[in-house]
Amino acid sequence: MDNLFKERHILCIDLKSFFASCECVKKGVNPFNYPLVVANPNQGDGAITLAVTPFLKKLGVKSRGRIFEIPKNIKYEIVMPHMNYYISKSKEVVSVYLDYVAKEDIHIYSIDECFLDVTSYLKLYQKTDYELAKDILKKVYDKTGLTATCGIGPNMLLAKVSMDIEAKHNTDCISKWTYDDVPKKLWKISPLSDMWGIGKNMEKRLNSMNIFTIEDLAKTNPGILKDKFGIVGIELWNHANGIDNSEIKDFNNITKDKSYSNSQVLFKDYNEKNITIIINEMIDNLCARLRKNNKECLTFGLGITYSKNTPGGFYHNIKLDNATDKMTDLIKYASIIFDRYYENLPIRKVTVCAGNLRNKLGTQLNLFEEYVDIKKEDNINEVIDQIKKKYGKNSVLKASSLLEDSTIKERNNKVGGHNA
Repeated sequence: MDNLFKERHILCIDLKSFFASCECVKKGVNPFNYPLVVANPNQGDGAITLAVTPFLKKLGVKSRGRIFEIPKNIKYEIVMPHMNYYISKSKEVVSVYLDYVAKEDIHIYSIDECFLDVTSYLKLYQKTDYELAKDILKKVYDKTGLTATCGIGPNMLLAKVSMDIEAKHNTDCISKWTYDDVPKKLWKISPLSDMWGIGKNMEKRLNSMNIFTIEDLAKTNPGILKDKFGIVGIELWNHANGIDNSEIKDFNNITKDKSYSNSQVLFKDYNEKNITIIINEMIDNLCARLRKNNKECLTFGLGITYSKNTPGGFYHNIKLDNATDKMTDLIKYASIIFDRYYENLPIRKVTVCAGNLRNKLGTQLNLFEEYVDIKKEDNINEVIDQIKKKYGKNSVLKASSLLEDSTIKERNNKVGGHNA
């Protein structure tokens, strides 16, 4: 069991109210005492607040809310987002990190958040991880004018959660969690969606299992979680117990494995109520490609990009227990990824990816599936593939493809109604 608890020195650094702080730097004002909101004023009171200054947050104004939700008695300035400027400021910050560690020890998680593995550098700098974090945050501020928060942990998970939960409340904006803090701090997190990697939808699914705190999750039989969520259930259990063996180098290794992917930019904003039809149609096409080339995948990824007026999104991979080319399997994992990371924001782009491909040699059975059902699904898919090959991709469609939000017929026509 000891090898589950690997000790590293990981920093998770986040730029405080990044978009709003960038705008304040440009204006020469202090984000901690200036009321500024980043949003598109042309969208009226329904515009999403992409960011607000820490000053407004103290007054109860939320980021990613709506303009009309800001109390009428609060005066503020609203500015348009300037993404190119934010990207340039982000690069400035990363250049500071590179003054301290090599690029292979940095994982850029988002435009305003990075992980640094400083394990190999503490002896070089003759500093503790806390002292080094303090130096880095000071240099970020001196060079860019931006205030950062930092979580320190023995793995990426605890570094991230300590930053999310505690660092922003500390006067020096730094917190450090160890494995001893798991029962004292990690287990006390509630609601569940306050924990990194558990979105509102996943929270609802866990609540339906009478799981309301991270301690509840940690003490749930991992077998039950795996039955419900597949390999993700084990990851949830591990994280609830402070276990995370992922390393920054894992994210930076460029895989040489061939993959099949499919992206779609949507013609209107979608949300959780109608995006499922798009994801399912794209997975259907992805699985057809796998079958056509006699391939199965061992990893599956889903990416969501929000509307241009709401920068952000996510892309996450899942390593599968068994290789598959089945739509039912990949839809299940797409649903789990979506429920974990979706932020209830308008969606304009979807990406699905089947990776770590291998030749399909046969059918992998398990004790919980009927062989006859698996064979029946394979036979149905084979017949459908043959019909589409002969008469065109739109010759056989699911009933859901006739709904208004479906895009499959138009996409099939754009790429050619008949398969080559």
